[in-house]
Amino acid sequence: MRKCKVYVNGIEAGILTEFDFPRNYQFKYHEEYLNSKLPGVSLSMPLQDKEYHSPVLFPYFFNLLSEGENRAMQASIHHIDKDDDFGILLATARYDTVGAVTVEPIYD
Repeated sequence: MRKCKVYVNGIEAGILTEFDFPRNYQFKYHEEYLNSKLPGVSLSMPLQDKEYHSPVLFPYFFNLLSEGENRAMQASIHHIDKDDDFGILLATARYDTVGAVTVEPIYD
């Protein structure tokens, strides 16, 4: 299991978790973030108390990833399998992303 904190405009919004077997993903907003009335992570993941579940990395997070040669280069630099979407997300989406959302790995 791997986890990361999800930030929207630098404010911690929730936790994204990847479960190993069967591979699936969960996103849960923090209660404090829900009460703040700030925007959701994406239009497809509006603010709600209930957890989101998916058998694949949620499309919003997947779209933060590079493709093609850039993805292969990032995987090589970080020693990550090029097909490890969550690993590449953790390694590359911490500081400089296309939108307002960034992630920070949680190491237990």
